[in-house]
Amino acid sequence: MPSKISRPLACASLIASLFSSTAALAEGKASCGEEMPCEIESGQYYIHLPETRQDDGPLGAILYLHGHRGKALNAIRNKGFQRIADELGVAFVAVQGVNGTWSFPTAPRSLRNESEFFDEVLDDLASRFNVDKDRTMLSGFSSGGFMTWYLACEDSGRFSGYAPIAGAFWEPLPENCPTENPYLFHVHGTSDTVVPLAGRWLGGGQWKQGDVFESFDVWRRQNGLTDAKPQKLTDGNLECERWTPEGGLFELCLHDGGHSVQANWIKRAWRELGSIKGWNEKS
Repeated sequence: MPSKISRPLACASLIASLFSSTAALAEGKASCGEEMPCEIESGQYYIHLPETRQDDGPLGAILYLHGHRGKALNAIRNKGFQRIADELGVAFVAVQGVNGTWSFPTAPRSLRNESEFFDEVLDDLASRFNVDKDRTMLSGFSSGGFMTWYLACEDSGRFSGYAPIAGAFWEPLPENCPTENPYLFHVHGTSDTVVPLAGRWLGGGQWKQGDVFESFDVWRRQNGLTDAKPQKLTDGNLECERWTPEGGLFELCLHDGGHSVQANWIKRAWRELGSIKGWNEKS
């Protein structure tokens, strides 16, 4: 004979299960973060939310693109990247390339429409995590830096600012960029042999990384700044030159190291951008 309490317990269990399922559905859209990837139609990204976040209010975000054959998972595990996100009070978003590559216009292979993909990423960040699309910065290292340059050239308004590291245009360089001037903060090592300042041939002479100075000339030329003297400044291990056209900013910062990325360079770019934009992020 069944226990008198078995039926009430079963009903309670069913009700609890229904509540649990409802909650899971409600939270399902945001059920990703840290080392759990966020899946969207054209790819995936990882996100670290700042420990200092107090509520679900609009959130600024730094998006980071890995180098050739890299993994966004390794970037999201990077304690230095996590630390700058916590210190600045912004999300750090590590985006994954297809097979570890980025399909910029002059790349050896085209595996995805990156413009559409990054629009998807931004829309998803806004809906899942309430990221403010007007407070975003795109950074990328090496191949991710190449992609960052091309996205800035295609539509500078997609992100609030751009911070490429050790990457520029490829040959043939674009004659011009059909968009408004970006806020672009570039960092490069004078001893870099993987992506030298002067560029280098790849694939037995099939492709050529572009010259960093000539890449800047694309922007300077279309703004009448070819002969303009830049503002010079020093910040830590960086020696920088800055041009400020009407709208936007172009900054080239050099260090005496090789092919490397430092979280502080990205943090510096965000703070410079925030100062220009008037953002009141946690410092």
